Amino acid sequence: MTVALRRAEAALVFLTSFFLAAFVIRYKTQVEAFLSSIGPFVAYPLAILLFTVVASAPFSVTDALAIMNGVLFGPLWGSVVNAIGLVFAAVVGYLIARRTSHLLDLHNNIDKLPPWIRRYKVGSPAFLVTLRIIPGLGGTLATQIAAAYKIPIFVHVWTMCAIAIPICTLLAIFGDRVSISVHDYFTAHRPHMPSIHLFQSRPASPGSAPRVEPT
Repeated sequence: MTVALRRAEAALVFLTSFFLAAFVIRYKTQVEAFLSSIGPFVAYPLAILLFTVVASAPFSVTDALAIMNGVLFGPLWGSVVNAIGLVFAAVVGYLIARRTSHLLDLHNNIDKLPPWIRRYKVGSPAFLVTLRIIPGLGGTLATQIAAAYKIPIFVHVWTMCAIAIPICTLLAIFGDRVSISVHDYFTAHRPHMPSIHLFQSRPASPGSAPRVEPT
């Protein structure tokens, strides 16, 4: 395969992954409505699959889906869905980066990193963890560097999850808390409003009407 064909293949993989993730985020409201209309045995694995697709794409932002899972599944199971999705996304993202890392000028980008990151050896766990703290580009650059420098996939997975799982867990809890506050406000006026969470019942807050499961 010629260099031109390899670059074309890599660009196609890169762009397909990016636009697929962008499509899911663009239609997040419809995705949320669909997940809330199907049973748990389909909703949970599908939510994990969607999170994997979005989190593994280059330059993607998973905040919206992390919050959505907290709203749909509650703080515990929403966090579990996010965590499992992140592990799968780390593996998929690494495999994508193995095909696309040469599309980015990694050496030039590394030279532009802040000194407090470049103090660590490029490709080391400390370097990858610290790099992921940078919003936006940091996560994608860390994945591309891990693939280009042939870092063991286990190291890539745990360095990604060490940063992403706590953040997504907090976002799931935030989504859960906000949805409960909104639900409690409306149940004061509509006592028979269904539970906000898909597959679990939650005790009502003091002074609010009892919640019922959707029928």
